[in-house]
Amino acid sequence: ISRGQVSQMTKELNEQVEAFRNRPLEKTYPVIWVDALYEKIRYDHRVVIMAVQVVIGIDETGKRDILAIEPMQEESEATYKTLFDKLKARGLEEVWLVVSDAHPGLCKAIKMSFVGCSWQRCKVHFMRNILARVPSKDKESFAARLKQIWLQPDDATAQFYAESLMDEYEASYPEAIQTLEEGLEDSLQ
Repeated sequence: ISRGQVSQMTKELNEQVEAFRNRPLEKTYPVIWVDALYEKIRYDHRVVIMAVQVVIGIDETGKRDILAIEPMQEESEATYKTLFDKLKARGLEEVWLVVSDAHPGLCKAIKMSFVGCSWQRCKVHFMRNILARVPSKDKESFAARLKQIWLQPDDATAQFYAESLMDEYEASYPEAIQTLEEGLEDSLQ
């Protein structure tokens, strides 16, 4: 294909991306998930690793929607606050629950941007944090037991199961159990 065709395709793709990034949003998304991926991106005539912030929401009809995919220089309170401000400028007003990892800047930006909303620590990220403190040979069996916390039918049963697990493994994996104990409440919203 010719240079002109490539240029035309790029122009059309850029227009589609801008339309996607600036489209109006629903007023209410009961649940949103926020995370960052690190990708190599061409920026300022060179390839750099950047945080790509991704926000996925569930609207009031239960439909899943990608609300934002935004490259940022870093993951910080300021960059997440900017991301949330952009979502609000596109029409988002109310969020009931935000699910994310426990990045301190992200947590602060959520509190400032969505006053009155609940926050839940992502159980996948949380499990990774816990399992990083378990010997490799025991990870699989411990992970299977750990997953059961979030499969319980209600909060009381999940708390009871978690306490039993912590009692059972406290001597074997003290750092893992401390991590679980410190973050359990945030993962059970």
